[in-house]
Amino acid sequence: MHMQGFRSPGSLQRFITVHSAIRNYFSVPASRRNALAIRYHRLDAIDT
Repeated sequence: MHMQGFRSPGSLQRFITVHSAIRNYFSVPASRRNALAIRYHRLDAIDT
């Protein structure tokens, strides 16, 4: 895999670890995918 601008594999791994943790807060469960539910879910994630 091409590292796309990361200087070392360690910095790439740190980014992926933090990004996946943050993404888990913002991903909407499959049972709640209408626009209003997504908006409320994101606002709740930001407050967290």
